[in-house]
Amino acid sequence: MAKMGEVLFWKIAMRPGRPMAFGRVGDSWFFGLPGNPVAVTVTFYQFVRDALLHLAGRTDDYAIPLLRATAAENLRKVPGRTEYQRGVLVRADGEWRVRTTGQQGSGVLRSMAEANCFIVLEHERAAVKAGEQVQVQLMEGLG
Repeated sequence: MAKMGEVLFWKIAMRPGRPMAFGRVGDSWFFGLPGNPVAVTVTFYQFVRDALLHLAGRTDDYAIPLLRATAAENLRKVPGRTEYQRGVLVRADGEWRVRTTGQQGSGVLRSMAEANCFIVLEHERAAVKAGEQVQVQLMEGLG
């Protein structure tokens, strides 16, 4: 791609989805998405969706909102990258609680099929203990 145009970046500190490229060829933008199905979905929603809406002329606030929920289980996380774990958000005892869908590998398509949200673990955050607050992005209504 660099021979045909300009690669603006090609690796990001994100899991899943690290090998994502973005650049320009002529008058066109390109997104080089990862090869695993979960990584493709996550990078699409975190980068490509908003870019396409902007290029299509949307001027309203189309950003996916971040909500707060209580982690229902311990979540593994290494500082130094943003992680988007697939989760199930439910209302229990008057509060929002979220748990993962199980294995979080970028090739585990079941983790996307069972999820109704992304658990967004910030770049510098370490492991999360059950009962701590986390951010979530709902998947319902994304378009």
